[in-house]
This record gives sequence, structure tokens and C-alpha cells, in this order.
Amino acid sequence: MKLNTKTKRQGFTISEVLLVVVIIALISGAGAGLYVGTFRKLQVERAAYDFLLTAKYARLMAIEQQKQYKMELDLAAKGFYLTTVLLDENGEPAGQETVKNLYCKPVQYEGDIEFEAVEIVPNGWETESASEELKTIAFSPNGTSQSAVVQIGNGKTHYAISISAATGRAKMYFGTAENVKVGTTDLDAE
Repeated sequence: MKLNTKTKRQGFTISEVLLVVVIIALISGAGAGLYVGTFRKLQVERAAYDFLLTAKYARLMAIEQQKQYKMELDLAAKGFYLTTVLLDENGEPAGQETVKNLYCKPVQYEGDIEFEAVEIVPNGWETESASEELKTIAFSPNGTSQSAVVQIGNGKTHYAISISAATGRAKMYFGTAENVKVGTTDLDAE
């Protein structure tokens, strides 16, 4: 029987291990870049969805409570909130309060998310905004509202929310507001 005096070395050299580490680092870096981009897109989508839900809630509460609700858009503070009219014991307007409950609260956008475009068509019964930095979308007790298109984005990702005057319904679209028409209503479309 012959003994094998030469043993084969098994293992990796330091250069092979470093090459694998560099490849893993490159793949991780590319994945992190994709994650950050996706995260920013989701932040814009969430901001637009918050706006959409508040508009739907304003319409619903205006009909249910039989009083006017208003979405106040504060362009300078990059946020919005819902207000309603307070009535006295005689049913007369006695002031205004901000709606804060389980379903609705004031929203302030963080980072680079902002109102990129706001177009509100006046219809005669709404109140005028006090300044250019504060825009108002009013919802009436009969289910109608002001016609509006609001674009929310971060410079790269954009969502447009349209509110129909005839029905007060809000819809959200991916993209810019330039393709969304203000003041047109298709009562047969859902």
C-alpha cells in the first residue's frame, strides 16, 4: 500500500473571498438604490391616497350630517385638513371646527412631497380663500362639491385627484393633472 504524501489543499484564497465580498456589495448597493426609489414612490402614493380618502369622507359627512364640509389645502405648510360648520341651537352657523376623529385627521406632507398643481373651479356658493396659500374645496349637503383637480408629487412621481362638481366624487389617477379635465362630468361612468 502506498501512502499519499501529497495532500490536496482545499479552501479559498484571500483574493477569491474578497472578490465574492465585492460582488455581494455591488448587488446590495443596486438593491438599496431600487428600494429607496420604490419607497419614495410609495410615499407619494400614500399622500395622494390620504387626500382621496379625506375628499370621500368630506362628501359622505356633508350628506349624512346635512351641513357643509370643506377641505382646506395649506400650500405653504404642505398639508390639508377638513373643517365643518358648527351650528347653534337654532340651526344657524356659529363657527367652524377642524374635524379630528378616527377616520379623519389633519395631514402634513413630509420631505419633498407637495401640492404641485391645484385647480379649483368656483361655483358661486363656496367661500373665497383668504390667501393664495390656502385653497378650499367645499362639499355641500346635497352631495355636490366644487370641481377640482389636485396634483400631488415629489418632482418625479405624480398623482392627480379629481373631484366632480355634480356628484362630489373623487378619483385618483397616476400621472400629472394636465390630462385630467376640470369641470367635466360623466354621470354614467363609475
